[in-house]
Amino acid sequence: MKQNTQIDIEKTRFNMVEQQIRTWNVLDDTILNLLYKIHREEFVPAAYRALAFTDMEIPLEHGAVMLTPKMEARIVQELHIKKTDKILEVGSGSGYMTALLAELGAHVHSVEIVPTLCAMAKINLQTHDITNVTIEQGDASQGWPNHAPYDVIVLTASTPVLPEAFQKSLNPGGRLFAIVGEDPVMEAILITRTASDTYQTTHLFETCTAPLQNAQQPPRFTF
Repeated sequence: MKQNTQIDIEKTRFNMVEQQIRTWNVLDDTILNLLYKIHREEFVPAAYRALAFTDMEIPLEHGAVMLTPKMEARIVQELHIKKTDKILEVGSGSGYMTALLAELGAHVHSVEIVPTLCAMAKINLQTHDITNVTIEQGDASQGWPNHAPYDVIVLTASTPVLPEAFQKSLNPGGRLFAIVGEDPVMEAILITRTASDTYQTTHLFETCTAPLQNAQQPPRFTF
């Protein structure tokens, strides 16, 4: 019976990759193979495990979410991570994105504001013997200079305004992924530091997801 269950899980995983992820222009074999290697369902809270492969965000604590599988895969593909990259992840969540980043890069510094999620991510990564990660509890919504500069920065939740501190924390050639805007209009962008004072912004796609806690707000008109 257990063997049949495992076969069903692998079939569902295959369908997720073929029907959701490939169709969203994620075609890099390195990324696709990674989705088979690191089992997403093992990072999903037990109450939602049956939904691990569905095209939906999975609720975590305190309003946080796991992004959709296609979004996670697309983000990782767009960042073109190298084995030498030092990575900052803002929002550890369950640790799944952390695991993907760690598999591709040299070291991930991941910061999570919610203590229970911080603990969950640590346990999940330890369970999977992923050791090139440092998870810290704190508020990185305005930046996290502690280990800067970074080669890659990923914000796993949206921010109405992107603080300049993030792009200034990039090494030359470094890449920053962020979802910027407010509900219902948000845009996923990739910022590359092309020289010491030069940045290139690529607009990737429109989307909508939960904001970071304490995210920087735009100026509001007051009367």
